[in-house]
Amino acid sequence: MKDTINNLRRIKLNTGFKKDAELDVAIVGAGLSGLYSAYRLRTGTTHGKAQPPQKVQIFEMGDRIGGRLESVVLPGMTISGELGGMRYLSSQQIVTQLIEKVFADELTPVKFSMGEAANLLFYLRKQRFRANAWQKAQDNGTTFQTRYYLNDDDQGFSADQLFNKVIYEVLTADPWFVKKYGSTVSQTGYYTYNFTIDARQWDDIKPNLTYCFEGPYKGKKVNDIGFWNLVKDQISEEGYTFLDEAGGYFSNTINWNAAEAFPYMVGDFSNADVTYKTIEGGYDLIAYALAQHYLQSSGAEIWAKNKLLSVKHSTNGKRRYTLRFLNIESGQEYNVFADKVMLAMPRRSLELLDQTGLPFTDKDFNYHLESVIMEPSFKLLMGFEYPWWKSMLGTDSGHSITDLPMRQCYYFGTDPDNSHSLFLSSYNDMRTVTFWKALDDNHEDFEPHATQFTKLKTLTPLKDKASKLMVAEAMSQVRELHGAMQIPEPYVALYKDWADDPYGAGYHAWKAAYNIEETMKYMRNPGKAEQIYICGEAYSDQQGWVEGAFCEAEKILRDHFSFNLPEWLSEKYYLGW
Repeated sequence: MKDTINNLRRIKLNTGFKKDAELDVAIVGAGLSGLYSAYRLRTGTTHGKAQPPQKVQIFEMGDRIGGRLESVVLPGMTISGELGGMRYLSSQQIVTQLIEKVFADELTPVKFSMGEAANLLFYLRKQRFRANAWQKAQDNGTTFQTRYYLNDDDQGFSADQLFNKVIYEVLTADPWFVKKYGSTVSQTGYYTYNFTIDARQWDDIKPNLTYCFEGPYKGKKVNDIGFWNLVKDQISEEGYTFLDEAGGYFSNTINWNAAEAFPYMVGDFSNADVTYKTIEGGYDLIAYALAQHYLQSSGAEIWAKNKLLSVKHSTNGKRRYTLRFLNIESGQEYNVFADKVMLAMPRRSLELLDQTGLPFTDKDFNYHLESVIMEPSFKLLMGFEYPWWKSMLGTDSGHSITDLPMRQCYYFGTDPDNSHSLFLSSYNDMRTVTFWKALDDNHEDFEPHATQFTKLKTLTPLKDKASKLMVAEAMSQVRELHGAMQIPEPYVALYKDWADDPYGAGYHAWKAAYNIEETMKYMRNPGKAEQIYICGEAYSDQQGWVEGAFCEAEKILRDHFSFNLPEWLSEKYYLGW
């Protein structure tokens, strides 16, 4: 297995450049949507009289592929940790089929364990308790009391349960919803709500659902209300604060589009039956598998360290568009000519382009570009000489949640060859990212130290090293969360701030009051008169997921390249708007 993984990662990235290259399709961005698009364009089939493009090449500003997936193996270990995206759902058919069928000889799916609630912690308002405290009290017919002053009828609910309650009550207060979809929701216990709404039904519900409670939002479409606004109206600002902190992610409760928040919350974060998976050896291996298969086609190239500056109409008769690039290693600018352009880029990357060029010249582009909120995300990954959490909590997996700036920690695996263990000491988002950023800039690096299994010389070349001050602060919070001063120091630490350019965010969320269907279709082909296409997670209906990037790419291939769905994907699978 180790040899297979190493071979997958051995891909050829060309850091040079070729002046005046002429292409059928230029793809900008070697993240998941760009790699998937290139793979499908070179291996897929079209219908009717259409012909698949022959000259397809990828351009990437950075020195690696995978975008916001980045798996790393810390020195002294063979197991991988994740600085970016780290899991998928079995309901997400494109990523599941790619991993478990199309690339089954190269990729091995494994369960992404969330641990047992009885072995995990919450630490909120200086109250420390096990994650199953709510369920234990409910089973005993009592009410678990936190230090939040919740409304009387919200007492005793866990954050996940309270999210479900809010959504259930808003749905069932609307007579239109009850008449058309009432059979898809039910309350089967005081704390238990069930939702069987599928993706097609949600796409009907989201723009049509009306808020039917007395107050400032009565009669408004839920699509036009921010999620914070709605939650506060339902359960008070104190109730909102409880969900904001106990939910683990600030990004779930920011004032994004409430209608979009509903299926997101009940389909993932507050769904007790959800099952996560990842890939043995690192989730970013899906990117390497796509790249390997794309690079097997004639003329395929991934041009790394080549930054797109602008896209304009060609004036010399060479293809339709002139793309101006900067080769970062040489500092030289050059042109590439292409008939079609796929911008596999998130919002911030698009904003960094020359705004006198395409697609900014379309009068509606900036309005739609700004339809999503950029959500900062930060991860701090550490290696320990042994899994101290196993004896302390009785777990080797899962995560604990706190209102401290670290927000969440994940207990990852122990190396099978030694006792070295992987720990995600901080997974935080939104407003806490700036807390950690201030501990990095202009501060002394954390110095890794040798262990009985790892020599110092293998530790020094690491990229993205955390600062000494950042690690000290993180360990202070880890010890406070666990109520244990005896937790040892890590021997190595890495971090990633996804708010840095060119990403601008770890993930994205739709703003309230946008017509999401209209904006999604617009962004796939801004202005319609041009053969310029934008794909990726940012403007999808599965934001924050690889599947969202794949679905947007697949819709572009279907609608603008006359491609058939791949034979391994069910025709019944709903790609969304």
